[in-house]
Amino acid sequence: MVWSMTSDLSCSTTRMKAPGRARQLRVCRGHSGARVSGCRVLLLQTSTRSLQSVEVGFRILMASLSIPPSEHRPQQASSEIVFPADLQGKRVLLATESLGPVNGVSRTTASLINYLRENGVQVATVAPRFKGQKKFNSRTCKDPEVRVDGYPLPYNPDLTVAYPLRLDRLFVRSFKPDLIYLASPASVGFQLLLQVRQLDSPPPVLLNFQTDLSAYSEIIFPRPMDHFAVWLLRSVQGFLFNHRAIHTIFYPSGYVRSYLEKAGAPMKKCVHLGRGVDTGLFDPSTRDDDYRKELAPSGEIILVCVGRLAPEKGFKFLSEVAEQLQANGLTFKLLIVGGNRNPAVEDDVRAYFQKLGDRVVFTGFLEGAALARAYASGDIFLHCSITETFGLVVLEAMASGLPVVARDCGGPSEIVVDQKSGYLIPPDDLNAFVASVESIARDTGLRRELSEAARVIALDTTWRKINNRVACQLAEALKMPPPYVRRPIRNWILSHAVTFTSSLIVATKLNAAIGLICFMWMIAVLPLLIHGNSVFPATWLRFHTFPTFRSLGNGVSNYLKLKGR
Repeated sequence: MVWSMTSDLSCSTTRMKAPGRARQLRVCRGHSGARVSGCRVLLLQTSTRSLQSVEVGFRILMASLSIPPSEHRPQQASSEIVFPADLQGKRVLLATESLGPVNGVSRTTASLINYLRENGVQVATVAPRFKGQKKFNSRTCKDPEVRVDGYPLPYNPDLTVAYPLRLDRLFVRSFKPDLIYLASPASVGFQLLLQVRQLDSPPPVLLNFQTDLSAYSEIIFPRPMDHFAVWLLRSVQGFLFNHRAIHTIFYPSGYVRSYLEKAGAPMKKCVHLGRGVDTGLFDPSTRDDDYRKELAPSGEIILVCVGRLAPEKGFKFLSEVAEQLQANGLTFKLLIVGGNRNPAVEDDVRAYFQKLGDRVVFTGFLEGAALARAYASGDIFLHCSITETFGLVVLEAMASGLPVVARDCGGPSEIVVDQKSGYLIPPDDLNAFVASVESIARDTGLRRELSEAARVIALDTTWRKINNRVACQLAEALKMPPPYVRRPIRNWILSHAVTFTSSLIVATKLNAAIGLICFMWMIAVLPLLIHGNSVFPATWLRFHTFPTFRSLGNGVSNYLKLKGR
């Protein structure tokens, strides 16, 4: 089959296309003054993972020839990444569930906000308050920042379930936008999507599906609450994602695409969007030998895991892996980077590793240079979560030159190239996971080979390219025809009567939407909070800080005390 090359400047990638089927393949344009030209590439139609292997092998070959990474790196010249002029000067209302705390959604969203503002876009942010909150630090102008009140989740107090809010009041506190962008829509995004449906002429909406709430529900809730939560989430998402105002639904991996299809999302509006990584910050050169000696004074292999300390992040599985490695005689130190604002949750996770003693080191939350040093000072990265829609920590580890051993589920399955930059293991195969870690730990040559490949793959992803794709979609959404155009009415009285009636109808529909949101709070959010606080009672005191729920909190608290006697 003959494949033809085309160039897509808006996404800054080189694509190879075959009739009826397209695969994205990066190619080297030339190096050291030489130029590859007049080529016709012959490829057999094969799987995505096989193409990844071919692609990685080609890039590793370029690296082995001592060609500077900047010349064989699979990306076009930065001048070809052009910011869409139609978007400059426009107003974007960006609502997110997390802006500030240490997590992948927050870092991804902050990168996009800064990119848009640096290119002349007015961005108003809407996000819940959280404990220890500071004003979002933008590198450019001071655009509106709206913080909404809510209740912190017992499992992760950095995330807040927003109280019912009104879209028209958000417009007053920020501005009336040309576009709405929803990052990882949940308590804030769902409310805005519901109310956007009530407007006569809503602005185009783009949303980025970054968090698999249903997977969390299956892990957090006991049966049969887990089945109810999954059904409710899919039903709500399927309803909200099907509306004429929605222009684009970004998804980070094929795993998420399958979920969206099951939920009934309009697949023609779904667009794949990966993640970027700061390859300047996360770099093997940040390896610190003194830090390694502090962690592993006897020269032990350093295993690294980065993530929020929570049950759904796979730490129980990780503890079982570590115990098996210890039983097999491997000398190692396990460096766990991350924490949880809820001490009860963090203590539960730490308890998994009690049998391992001083083999395990907990650092707490790390950011910036300290986080980069922790990555680069390790030898192997272990990723045990099966709830990741993407897995930004996996990409950061690869950029830092760490081979990755991950469970083959969710986003990491599309980041790690199996047997090239690490190993992908069936999610429930503990023995295979342990064997893969041991094989890398005991073979210095293999570890070096996987490390080099991991770094090469990570060099192909930059935040600028990812954010530019979002900007292009935002600009494209501006071209959407108005979803509804009212015919002109010549009669002056009738036209004003229609205007008044229309405003009244919109206000009524918004009030009805708020009523529905309050109902959802009663049947979905309150059970989540009550269950979470019953599991982790140390957080129950937080409930009393909210006067609206004080009486309910006292009643349920007394019930739990009686039940515990």
